[in-house]
Amino acid sequence: MVDYKLLNALQVVIEQQSFERAANVLCISQPAVSQRIKLLEEYVAQPVLIRSQPLVATDIGQRLLKHYKQVQHLEAELLPSISATSTDKSVVMAIAVNADSLATWFIPALAPLLKQYPIELNLHIMDEARTLEKVKAGEAFGALSLQSKPLPGCEATLLGELNYALVATPEFVQQYLPQGITQQALRKAPAVSFDHKDDMHIKFIEQHFNLAGGSYPCHIVRSSEAFVAMANAGVAYCLIPELQIADELISGKLVRITETHLTIPLYWHRWILLKGLYKQVSEQIIAAAKQTM
Repeated sequence: MVDYKLLNALQVVIEQQSFERAANVLCISQPAVSQRIKLLEEYVAQPVLIRSQPLVATDIGQRLLKHYKQVQHLEAELLPSISATSTDKSVVMAIAVNADSLATWFIPALAPLLKQYPIELNLHIMDEARTLEKVKAGEAFGALSLQSKPLPGCEATLLGELNYALVATPEFVQQYLPQGITQQALRKAPAVSFDHKDDMHIKFIEQHFNLAGGSYPCHIVRSSEAFVAMANAGVAYCLIPELQIADELISGKLVRITETHLTIPLYWHRWILLKGLYKQVSEQIIAAAKQTM
């Protein structure tokens, strides 16, 4: 059976990116940290750490860290601090979430539990196509994702669908799209993308208007709320969840520039062995999402 002190040493070395700083955190000497890593590598008969800059866990090292983090979560379930009669000790919960959900329904969904229990959220905000990377690496116990197939040791539940509309202000439409949305007009009209890895907008424009990414102006804005601000300011057209701009669509501040919309399914992935507050958080996410979407 693997000694969890060795796994703890590996985790701290990766987090601190230094054997010396890891020794300070663990309150042991630097040679003792090196010895623990060496013993772990002897136990699995292969390297667990690539000694480079930055320090990176090998494939087996990543698998060991994922296991160790799951054990830490399971052990936390045994502590009085997460029971219904918990004291003031906080429980840190890491979740990978897409920006659009975070900007709309996610925080209100968890608000009742956050008010009732001492939970500290550690949210990894990522594109919904990449959130499972955090679960796979053991850095989050759950994630909102486009993917339906769960990872080994995990389960997935379909939460519902997010409908996206391509919108702009009436003034923007008059300036850039007076003859309607065409290839020629889109080559000059500024758009918005979340980041360089976010291909939702690019795929939508390419699929429906046969216009490749890079052939039209596109801002990079890493904030879902800023998408709405850009659209409301009349400086770009945006692909935005209808849930996020319901008031703007009703008031006419924003208008659809095409009746074609994008619908994406959203799944909640989490570890199978959840208990206590982790299970409550998971169930709350499922219930709130199904009611909202």
